[in-house]
Order: sequence, then structure tokens, then C-alpha cells
Amino acid sequence: MSESTTLKGHFLLSMPHMQDPFFAQSLTYICEHDSEGAMGIIINRPLDFDLPALFRHLDLEADPAVSPTPVYAGGPVAMERGFILHPSGDEAGHWTSTLELGDGVSLTSSMDILEAMAHNRGPQKVLVALGYAGWSAGQLEDEITRNTWLSCPANLDIMFSTPAENRLQAAAALLGIDLSLLTAHSGHA
Repeated sequence: MSESTTLKGHFLLSMPHMQDPFFAQSLTYICEHDSEGAMGIIINRPLDFDLPALFRHLDLEADPAVSPTPVYAGGPVAMERGFILHPSGDEAGHWTSTLELGDGVSLTSSMDILEAMAHNRGPQKVLVALGYAGWSAGQLEDEITRNTWLSCPANLDIMFSTPAENRLQAAAALLGIDLSLLTAHSGHA
């Protein structure tokens, strides 16, 4: 797979006919995509708990002023593992396990970032997710060929600043598409 065909750093927008309950109406940020497969984080599925609740669950003592930032269902794989998407910056080098994804985004999966966040010393903008979405070699390309997904370059404002319920349509607008006008039936001409 060439660098020009990778979807790393792109959004995947589920098409209206998507039937899979985990991916229907989802917007996924693709963290990795190569000849071995793809990995992404769903960024518009907030769970019924927030960061303070996560800190309590992990027995992390937290500053009472910690923002009630939502925690997201990042995908159906390894839902017991946490992943933090955040803008890249000087603090990115301070975490034990940070992967620079490019285009100003980093992915951290170590406990030290959560400990810092519990004391308001973590990145200013974060998206905390449990689990991830994964595709085997060629699977994502096949799904795109079957009109399951649209893709576009990711946008940090959509990922970190747009309310979760508006992210999918905001990403579609980058493509000049109103998803509500698309049919829920797929097919090929």
C-alpha cells in the first residue's frame, strides 16, 4: 500500500445503510492504515460516564475541578483498554506510550496521561475512548468498495471541539454532503 492510498489521518463516515449496531451513524478517526490492516477510534459515541467516573473506577484520586469530559466507545475491540487522542505538542513526549499519528494528532494509551489529567495537568483537548475499531488486511478497502464508508481528511476542530452529536454531519459537510439526503439503500450503478 502506498502512502497516497492510506486512510491514516482520515475520518470514516458510515453510510446511512450501515446495519452494524456498533458502526451505524459512526464517525471514526483512522489512526493506522497499511497493508496489514487498519485501526481507528470512533469519536461520536459518548458512553454514559465521564472522566471523573473513569478516575473513580480506576481508583485515581482526582482534582474536584476536573471537567466532566465524556468517555467514548472507541470500538468493539479491547473495550477494557483506554486510548486518548489529543493534539500533538510539547507534552506528548512526557507520556510513556504515545504514538505521533501525524497531522497534529497523538494517541496515548499509558496510565500516566490519565494520572496527569486527574490533576488537570494533561493535554487541554482530549478524546478518551474505551476500545478501538480494527480491520484486517484488505477488509477496510473491501468495505469502502461496497459503499459502506465515505472518507475525508480528518479535522481537529470536529474531533475536539464539535459536540459529539454533530460530528458525523460536520465531517460529511467537509465533503459537501448532507447525510440526511442520502438513501439508506446501497447499490451500484
